[in-house]
Amino acid sequence: MHEDVTAATKAGIALEMIDPTHVAIMGEGFGGFLAMCGAALEPDLYTSALSLYGTQYTAKKAFFNFLGASFRIYGPDGNLQFYVKQKAFRLKEDITVFGDEGATKPMLSIRARSILDFGATYDVTDVATGEKVGAMKREGVRSSLMRDKWTIFGQDDRKIGEVNEDTLFWALLRRFLSNLIPETFHVHVAGKEVGTIAQTFNPFILTYRVDFSQAGALLDPRLGVAMVVLLLAIEGRQEQS
Repeated sequence: MHEDVTAATKAGIALEMIDPTHVAIMGEGFGGFLAMCGAALEPDLYTSALSLYGTQYTAKKAFFNFLGASFRIYGPDGNLQFYVKQKAFRLKEDITVFGDEGATKPMLSIRARSILDFGATYDVTDVATGEKVGAMKREGVRSSLMRDKWTIFGQDDRKIGEVNEDTLFWALLRRFLSNLIPETFHVHVAGKEVGTIAQTFNPFILTYRVDFSQAGALLDPRLGVAMVVLLLAIEGRQEQS
């Protein structure tokens, strides 16, 4: 994980083997995701970061069945990056994000703080370290009836950003005319748009094109992945209802 790379880098600096003014972190595929995690968590350590496939994804949700729904998140090369099997009929959401379809590599835990309701808050935890990454809160009845909105919280539960459905006009059309109209979620952190999660037109499989390439160190990539999973899990119920 990125913690091992960071520990080795700090050890190299301590031994004067690495110039602390010229430290870069780079990764490809899932390594690109980890590289961005390292840059976000250690902004004073890494002077630059290069992520290949770590900020853009295609996320898909298969049809719901009585055993639950499954989500797959792919990199630009088409390789699977993350996998979720959501259990059916749970009063309190408890989702594990895996790095493989065999569900042998748990990466993130997403847990609701209360029994499922319209305004639940979901804590995001790094499974490997037990570290809390942040949290996401759905803005209650307003999000269901008017326009979808989520609040993003950092590790200390302070608000750091928002996720908003594109416009009120299109939101109302989706709710009262047709939920087949694709929607786009805009992600803002510190007043800057850092990403988009855009639905493609597909009446059979809920699909999002995800782009966090503008996030840099403003958004922990793990929180970005959790955000996509929650939109598939919670907002996706509206799309397939």
